[in-house]
Amino acid sequence: MIWVFFLGPTFALLVFAIPAFAQSMPENASAKSYGDGWDCNVGYRLIGDSCAAVVAPENAYETNRTYGPGWECFHGFRKVDETACVAVVVPDGGFLDPSGERWQCLRGFLKVDDICQEVVVPENAHLVDGSYGSAWECERGFERMGTRCDAIAVPINGYLNGSRYGQPWTCERGFFERDGLCEAVVIPDFAYFDDATYGEGWKCQRGYEASGTACEAIDIPANAHLDRSGNRWECNRNFQKSKGQCVFNN
Repeated sequence: MIWVFFLGPTFALLVFAIPAFAQSMPENASAKSYGDGWDCNVGYRLIGDSCAAVVAPENAYETNRTYGPGWECFHGFRKVDETACVAVVVPDGGFLDPSGERWQCLRGFLKVDDICQEVVVPENAHLVDGSYGSAWECERGFERMGTRCDAIAVPINGYLNGSRYGQPWTCERGFFERDGLCEAVVIPDFAYFDDATYGEGWKCQRGYEASGTACEAIDIPANAHLDRSGNRWECNRNFQKSKGQCVFNN
């Protein structure tokens, strides 16, 4: 009697525990492999307290996954409001991209709202691929003027420099730009040609300094020497400049 009395409550607890566990898990669900609780089986989704079968809309297929809506649209269709799959409408001049959910314009067309607009390439121009689709650029020797490409007027003794910005031509060596023309650099005596982008196009030799359009010999006072440029003078150490001379600095 003692053994039965001790076993009875334990058995009763097990009997009542099993129905309680069973009632907490709905149909088409399984206990989690770890932790407490349960998940709906593959092909079912939790709706309220029940696991309802996944119903894929038209133009969709079941994914057999336990996450997400349980379905995906076919290639060439896109999801709308998580409830339907609508066809991707590809305009003329476009193509369906590899995702199957979007479209892009073919080369030679530009996306404008929901259409692909053909790019009209003017004479003396060629197609280029830009960040927003196809566009056009003028051929070398031509510049864009609105919707056309006009020839660049290069002056005599000049050449095209290929720059995308600023002056499209540059004067040849020995010439400088003035009023849209390339004028010859006139190099005075005791000077040499200097192709710096600034100045007169020439520079005085060492020991000479520019004076207007000529180079004059530098008169170096006592206790002085030519500086690094060779076109000016400076006082020796322990001397300082005073009224065009170098005086001792004590």
